[in-house]
Amino acid sequence: MPRIGCLGPAGSFSELAAKKFCAGYDVALFPSFKEAVDEVTSGRAEFAALPIENSLNGGVLRNLDLLEREDVFAVRELVLPIDHRLATRKGVRLEEIRYVYSHEQAIGQCAEYLARCLPKAQCIFTASTAESLEKLDAVSAGIVGAHVRRDGVVLSRENIADNKNNYTRFMLVKRGGAPKDISSRKAFFCAVCEHRPGSLLELLDIFSRYGFNLTRIESRPVKERFGEYRFFIELEADVSDPRARNALGEAELYCRQFKLLGAYD
Repeated sequence: MPRIGCLGPAGSFSELAAKKFCAGYDVALFPSFKEAVDEVTSGRAEFAALPIENSLNGGVLRNLDLLEREDVFAVRELVLPIDHRLATRKGVRLEEIRYVYSHEQAIGQCAEYLARCLPKAQCIFTASTAESLEKLDAVSAGIVGAHVRRDGVVLSRENIADNKNNYTRFMLVKRGGAPKDISSRKAFFCAVCEHRPGSLLELLDIFSRYGFNLTRIESRPVKERFGEYRFFIELEADVSDPRARNALGEAELYCRQFKLLGAYD
C-alpha cells in the first residue's frame, strides 16, 4: 500500500490533512516533521503532509527550513479549517483543571479563553495537539481538534479559539525536484539576494515585469551569515507557461541562492 508520513500521534491535524490528501494511503505517524520528511527522502514513503502556514500565527518556520534544506518538492496544497476544543476526562469539571496541555500554537490561539475560564491553570506545550490526550487525568485538560474521538474523553461543545476564522495551510511533498511537464496555479521558491540596498526590490521587480502576482513573502535568517535573510516567495503562476519559466530562470540567475520549492494547485 502506498504510504504518506505526517506528525502524530493519531488525531493530529497533520493526520487529518494526510488522509484528505491521500485517501486510501497508509498513514505513518512520526514524533517530528523531520522524521516524516526523512521517510520520503529515504523512499519509504511517497509523500509527507507538512503544515506551512497558519492564518493567525503565520509561517511554520521549521517546515519552511525543511523545504529549503531537504530534497523534497511540494506538489499540492490544502487549506484546513482549525476548530479547537477543550478535551477532558469524562466527569472532570472546569474548576478542577490545574494543567492544560497542547501544541504551542493551539495554546496561543486559545489564550483569551484560557485566561478567562482557566486563569489558574498552567499551560504545558506538547509536540502536537493529539499528544495532549495522553496527559488527561482528574486535574488536566488538553486542546485538540473537533474531529478527535476517544473513549472516555469529552470535548467542549464550542470552538474555544479566540478567533474562529482560523486555517492552516498544508503542503504535500514528494522526494526530488519538480516533476517533468508539471502545470500549476502557484509556484513557491526561496532565494538569497546580494546583501546590498535594493536587491530584494530588484528581485521582486522581475515578477512585476512579467506580470505575475505575488501572494506571499516571508523571511528567515541565513543561519551561517548573521544579518542576512532567505526569502520565501509564492506567486500565481503556471510553471508550464514559458513566461513563468523565464521569470523564475531570470530570478535564479539574479540570486546568490535559489531553490524552487513547489508548484501546485
